[in-house]
Amino acid sequence: MKKINRILIITLVVSAVGAGGYSLGSHRADSEKQTTDNSKPQTENRKLLYYRNPMGLPDTSPVPKKDVMGMDYVPVYDGEAGEEEGAVNISVEKVQKLGVKSEAASMRVLNRTIHATGRIEIDERRTYTIAPKFEGWVERLYVNSTGEAVRRGQALFDVYSPELVSAQREYSIALLGAAKLEHADEDARAGMKQLADASLARLKNWDIMPGEIRQSTGEKARRNLTYYAPVSGIVLEKKAVQGMRFMPGDALYQIADLSQVWVLADINEQDVGQINTGREAQISIGAYPDKSFTGKIAFVYPTLNAATRTVQVRIEISNPQGLLKPSMFANVTLPVGSNTQVLTVPISAVIDSGTRQIVLVQRSEGRFEPREVKLGARSDDYVEILDGIEEGELVVTSALFLIDAESNLKAALAGMSAAASSADGDLSAHAHDELSPQGAAAPGHQHVK
Repeated sequence: MKKINRILIITLVVSAVGAGGYSLGSHRADSEKQTTDNSKPQTENRKLLYYRNPMGLPDTSPVPKKDVMGMDYVPVYDGEAGEEEGAVNISVEKVQKLGVKSEAASMRVLNRTIHATGRIEIDERRTYTIAPKFEGWVERLYVNSTGEAVRRGQALFDVYSPELVSAQREYSIALLGAAKLEHADEDARAGMKQLADASLARLKNWDIMPGEIRQSTGEKARRNLTYYAPVSGIVLEKKAVQGMRFMPGDALYQIADLSQVWVLADINEQDVGQINTGREAQISIGAYPDKSFTGKIAFVYPTLNAATRTVQVRIEISNPQGLLKPSMFANVTLPVGSNTQVLTVPISAVIDSGTRQIVLVQRSEGRFEPREVKLGARSDDYVEILDGIEEGELVVTSALFLIDAESNLKAALAGMSAAASSADGDLSAHAHDELSPQGAAAPGHQHVK
C-alpha cells in the first residue's frame, strides 16, 4: 500500500513539473514573438541603405557579408547614415584629456609680412654731373678728393677758356654800346640790344651763373670761371685734375645727394603679386642694430632676374643724418595683403595632404566632422577659406593628430572619398543627395567580391 502511494506522488510531481515547463515555454515564445512582431515594423518602415564594416573601416556593401574575422556587417538604415559616417565621435572625457581647442571661423583682414634682403642704393634722381659745354683748362681745384662732402653753392674748381673769354667780352661790349646809343635812333638801339641779348643767351646756354656773368662785365672782369656745387652731397666721382684740358661734355665731377636713398629688395617671384606700392616698409641695418628705419614702397621693377627668380622692389627712405650709405646690406620687412575682410581660420586648423585640405568642424561636444575646404591667401597666423565652411562654425585648432589616433580619422576621411566616387543606382543617388554645401557626405558603396 505504501508502495502504491509513493508511485502516485511521484507521478503527480512529474506531471506538475511538465505542465509548469510547458506553460513557461509557451509564455516565453509568446513574448519573443510579440517582441519580434513589435520590432519588425520598425525595421520594415525604414529603408536599408547598405551594410558597413563592423570595425569602422570605410568598406561598405549593398548586401549582407562578413569581414575577415567572421563578423557580420552592420546594416545602416535611412536616417542613420549621416550620424554613423562622415563624423568622428570622441567621449567628452577624452576630448578634455587631449586638450582639444577650437576657434570660430571669422571675418578678418589678412595682413602678413614678407622678409627679404636688400641693399642701399643712391637715388638716381638726386645725382648730378658737372660737365662744361665748352673747351678749356682746369686752373684750380677747390674740392680735390672723391667722397668729400660738399654744400650747395660751394666752389669746386676754376676753368679758363678762350672761347668763354671771347663770349664774355662780346657781351660786355654789347652792353657798353647799348648804353652809348641811348639817344640814337630806334633802329641802332634795337640792333645793339639784339647783339647784347644774343651774347647773354650764349653764356646762359653754357650754364654760366648770373653772378659770374655780372663779374665778367664789371670793371674787374676775370679771365677764368668758377664752378659751384649744384646740391649738397658727396663727390662720387672726380675726374678733374689741375692743369688738365677738357673738351665739351667731359664729366669732371659727379655729386650725389644722400638725404634720400633707395633700398632695392629682392622679392621671390611668388610674392610679387601681393606687393602694393605706397605702403610702408621696415628696414634694419646690421651697422645699427638698435635702429629701425621706415620707408615707402615706391616701385616694383617690371623685369625678373632669371637666375634668382626674384623681382626688385624699390623703397624710398629718408636719410637726413647720412647714416645709410650706398651698398650697405639691409633686412627688409614688407607688408602684403589687402584691407578687405575675408573668412579665415587659424593655419593650425588645416590638415594639408598635398592634394586636398581638411578641417575638423566641431558639431557638438565630442563630435567632429572632417570638412574639405578651399584655401586662399595666407597671413602669418590665419588662412583665407574660399569654400567649405561658413562664418561662426567651430574648427579644431589643436590636438588634430591626437584626435586622429583616438578616433580613426583616416577612416572617416576615406569614407568621404568613397561617398564622392559612389555610383550604384539608388544608393549612389542617395550618396549624391547627402553632399551638402557644408561638406557633409554619406559614404558610398565599394563592391567587394
